[in-house]
Amino acid sequence: MNGRKVGLSILGIVVVLMGAVFSLQGAGYIPGSYMTGDPTYIYVGAVVAVVGLLIILGGNWPKAGRQGSTSAPPR
Repeated sequence: MNGRKVGLSILGIVVVLMGAVFSLQGAGYIPGSYMTGDPTYIYVGAVVAVVGLLIILGGNWPKAGRQGSTSAPPR
């Protein structure tokens, strides 16, 4: 795994966790914020979490034209 993959994976995980916190605050499970109990943040948090998942997937998606371990050796 190269540094780009690791960095994007870490960033994606942080963004997913932020989305989860937003959603839980919107649902009223995490008190102490202006977002607590506001249903708008349930949806905002879900969108943020999906963006985080897309960052993780995008960073780990195989690149076109790369030879994987299942390809035949060059001749």
